[in-house]
Amino acid sequence: MKIEGKAMQVTVKRTGGFTGIPLTKTVDSATLPQQEAILLHQMMAAADFFKLPSTIPFTPQPDRFQYQITVEQEGKQHGVMFGETAVPASLKPLLNWLMAQPAQPIND
Repeated sequence: MKIEGKAMQVTVKRTGGFTGIPLTKTVDSATLPQQEAILLHQMMAAADFFKLPSTIPFTPQPDRFQYQITVEQEGKQHGVMFGETAVPASLKPLLNWLMAQPAQPIND
């Protein structure tokens, strides 16, 4: 699978939870090993990410996480927000993969 020229930056922000400590992780496909970049592109395609609504309906609950995944690719940007109890099946592999990536320092 050739992915040159289609670099994407994916950011996941997790808020809520028991401690309320936010977590942000950003992955740039241009800096990943080729196999990881290919996997990321495959998960994005499988989720049909750019066609998902900006908010997937969920009912906020105490001590539950909320997620915002934002993708920038080829001048397009799209974000999707959802709660931990409303993660679409198509997004679970992507979310799990993103959450397993190293955390970025917070510059706020």
